[in-house]
Amino acid sequence: MPKATLGVVVVTFNSADVILDCLESLLAATGVALRVVIVDNASTDGTVGLLRDWAAGRQIYRASDDIPFPLAPCAKPLPLAAEGTASVPVSSVPVSSVPVSSVPASNPAAHHLTLIETGVNGGFAFGVNRGLACLARMPEVDRFWVLNPDSVVPAHTPAAFATMAAPAGGFALIGGRVLYLDHPDTIQIDGGTLNARTGITGNLNLFAKAAITQPPDPAAMRFITGASLVASRAFYDAAGPMPEDYFLYYEEVDWALRRGPLPLAYCAEAVVYHRAGTAIGSAAIGRPASPFSLYFKHRARLRFMRRYFPRALPVAYAYSLAKAVQLLVKGYPTEAWTVFSASLGLPPSRAIRARLSPAAARLAFAPQKRLVERG
Repeated sequence: MPKATLGVVVVTFNSADVILDCLESLLAATGVALRVVIVDNASTDGTVGLLRDWAAGRQIYRASDDIPFPLAPCAKPLPLAAEGTASVPVSSVPVSSVPVSSVPASNPAAHHLTLIETGVNGGFAFGVNRGLACLARMPEVDRFWVLNPDSVVPAHTPAAFATMAAPAGGFALIGGRVLYLDHPDTIQIDGGTLNARTGITGNLNLFAKAAITQPPDPAAMRFITGASLVASRAFYDAAGPMPEDYFLYYEEVDWALRRGPLPLAYCAEAVVYHRAGTAIGSAAIGRPASPFSLYFKHRARLRFMRRYFPRALPVAYAYSLAKAVQLLVKGYPTEAWTVFSASLGLPPSRAIRARLSPAAARLAFAPQKRLVERG
């Protein structure tokens, strides 16, 4: 019987320390054929070179000690196709003609790898959209999985997403259980909630113990986290690409609100372990978010509110002020000012802007309406 096919988009930016764990876990997937598109947003830490060396067998892979399940390296070399760049694939054989399973015997499914170099860090949705456009040109793919590079997945998870029965009439997005990798018994998110008065998003079952927590009711979810979400082709065709004008945060919230009558769904068998915040400093257990993360999150929140709930803007601004005061009282003056200034749409600090290249900064701080491409 032919295996189900699942498209995967992994966007990297300075992800050299985590990306191999992610890819090796994907290549260990069973019962499914994966079309993995890695989109690099102009990493400066050698991510692309590492990927080529790894695929060619020049970079020895050893699984990180904190991965909560056994993970043996797949055999190399691996065909790695390059799309949209002048880069030469590590193999002279096109990836579309050679399944990974025909090279390393340890991989039972016909997984294919493609690398796209965007040349600029245009933000999360910018990278996702380039990957989605690539997958959309593959007629055998009707589900697109967006996965963070600082995640690892058990071998059964991709097949669970690929084969889950769709609700009658189809679905927009599927979510699963995302666990903290450094606390693998603790839930990070089981689906997202939204406060339409403040714009604040929440995580269903946050910090709950996975073993004793039931799956959520999909009706309680307002969006699926961008760390791990599966979009149907029907949704992608109807809603279009992710909005790119947020740069970071709220893209998936906005996207979910464009789903029309298509519902959100939840796959209880799909589990992802997430390192959380390795690239941009998102909040994690025991530490606040970085100023870089806070700036883009609260700027995005207010942009989102202006777009969908403009009448609630006074409450949204009041929340920003309260959050800034809370951070100040806790001894985080830089973070407090960052929340306040971002909410008002003020320019970021030099330290925040310095983390972006000039080209990336032009995209990040461009006028709010940015065109997106279907490819």
